[in-house]
Amino acid sequence: MPALIKDFELFLVCPPGLETVLCDEVSTKGFIDPKPVIGGVVLRGGWPEVWRANLEIRGATRVLARIGAFHAGHLAQLDKLARKFPWGENLRSDVPVKVEVTSKKSRIYHAGAAAQRIETAIREELGAPISPEAELSIMARFEDNLCTISIDTSGPSLHKRGYKEAVAKAPMRETMASLFLRQCGYDGNETVVDPMCGSGTFVIEAAEIAAKLNPGRARRFAFEQLTSFDEGAWKRLRSSAQAVKPALHFFGSDRDAGAIRMSHANAERAGVADFTVFQHHAVSNITPPPGPPGLVIVNPPYGMRIGDKKPLVTLYAALGKTLLTRFSGWRVGLITTDTSLAKATDLPFAPTGRSVSHGGLNVLLFQTEPLK
Repeated sequence: MPALIKDFELFLVCPPGLETVLCDEVSTKGFIDPKPVIGGVVLRGGWPEVWRANLEIRGATRVLARIGAFHAGHLAQLDKLARKFPWGENLRSDVPVKVEVTSKKSRIYHAGAAAQRIETAIREELGAPISPEAELSIMARFEDNLCTISIDTSGPSLHKRGYKEAVAKAPMRETMASLFLRQCGYDGNETVVDPMCGSGTFVIEAAEIAAKLNPGRARRFAFEQLTSFDEGAWKRLRSSAQAVKPALHFFGSDRDAGAIRMSHANAERAGVADFTVFQHHAVSNITPPPGPPGLVIVNPPYGMRIGDKKPLVTLYAALGKTLLTRFSGWRVGLITTDTSLAKATDLPFAPTGRSVSHGGLNVLLFQTEPLK
């Protein structure tokens, strides 16, 4: 009989390169003993921790619940053990599921054949329909002949907060933006400026953090379709959040008038329009808002993302000149693929850490101390 894990492992997924940043967020949210691993963060817990992680953690792409494991060295053995697995303890017979398989250093190496065996077991033993369009995913990972069964409890990626209908070209995902903000030392207690704001992601994320708004407050999750789901407990958890109206404001600007319209609309849907400001002007026209210095964070165009990088050198140089001239005391975080573009700003960047995959490209976060 496969071993069912009662107090199971949770795996919170994030882009490689940001695992320690996500672990810091998970720890500050009160989860017990999280550990960074390749591609995410692991911790132990139960279904209440699954619900809370999906609702509250800004940087995770998805939350996997590892509900059981067994050894299988060939397909016939997999077929037998998959039929004995207690699917009904978590899955409902009336909810469609899909199965995704990965294999590493295992005798069962054909992912399609393994997925078919597990799908057949679920369909015939539980009665649940199998559909490639199902919101609920069962993930089987084979490594050294150990098959670990997980449920993707999130459904659509957690960067889909539920409010952003309008997006600019080559947008930064909300999950990654929140981790870059955290990596820059942002905790909700300082002003944030994005001089190339696109659809407003950095500004809106910063405003939500300051307002203590849960990132998952406006969407549904796959775990709501599991047998373990307690609607009353979930409603109490969601209603327990104590949002505040920050005294600070958060600022974005862009030379594209359409991007500013998108940012306004997204901020309105997110409920942060009262303390976000978006303006239409070029980067050379930005000025620091009133109040103490804070953080400038910017994700400018980079050559391989939107076209030839050579014309962008002038843009980066203008950005750097403006910040050095007008933003004394402010810290700067800049995300780009190319060190030469970052150097074109003449900003005093510290050595960078690991690159992070973003839209098929490897990007780096360049940071400064407060500018002099």
